[in-house]
Amino acid sequence: MRFLFLGDMVGKTGRTAVWERLPGLIGDFKLDFVVVNGENAAGGFGITEDIFLETINAGADVVTTGNHVWDQKEAVTFASRHDQFLRPANYPAGTPGRGANLFVARNGARVLVSNIMGRVFMHPELDDPFTAGEAILASCPLGEQADAVIFDFHAEATSEKQCFGHFVDGRASVVVGTHTHVPTADCQILNGGTAYMSDAGMCGDYDSSLGMEKEEPLNRFISKMPKGRFEAASGPATICGMAVEISDRTGLAEKVAPLRLGPRLAETVPDFWR
Repeated sequence: MRFLFLGDMVGKTGRTAVWERLPGLIGDFKLDFVVVNGENAAGGFGITEDIFLETINAGADVVTTGNHVWDQKEAVTFASRHDQFLRPANYPAGTPGRGANLFVARNGARVLVSNIMGRVFMHPELDDPFTAGEAILASCPLGEQADAVIFDFHAEATSEKQCFGHFVDGRASVVVGTHTHVPTADCQILNGGTAYMSDAGMCGDYDSSLGMEKEEPLNRFISKMPKGRFEAASGPATICGMAVEISDRTGLAEKVAPLRLGPRLAETVPDFWR
């Protein structure tokens, strides 16, 4: 199975780049399943229902989120209406929406996707992500009810992300980190066969501070005083993500590589998809 994960879409420039490029990527590389993190798609803060639907229409099979999931108030309402919209699974019981779901890929594979949020340096502090991950795996094990298992682990600390990867190694197909908006260089297959990357990076303008116009974040570091609001940067976007070949037999990763397409970072397309 050919799987693509795209990191946090930031603002109009990020989401538009994904909408424009994703149909071609699916067709050119014959992708079976695509997950996109959309929690910063609406001006850098949250996601609207229209943006979610446009992302699905562009070819995404699932849209994940993170700590900004409720920044647009309408998300509280539409989260429960769409099976393909995931909020972190370790929110308390009774939270709208769902944190994991089983989907069918284009090749017929059953794909379990879960969105989990870390707790180190994160707000709000949710329930234990490791306990949540264990419960999700127990309810739909790889090789039994699921042919592939994908985790979007939305967290600040790379140590927490790495430990979660090792925790589910051999029981999940992919663990990919989101939230920090900077692509890491540790794309690998862990000892048990799980594809891992600490952060996929963002889909947005990299001439920025994490996708935001540079001036106000820089001002706050220097003066410690706000002068205005954070605004999503509007320059040309670079798409960043993670490409994985998942075994149809075992559900574990066989090949993994970063994907980067855009004007500022060095472009990288997986050799095994060329």
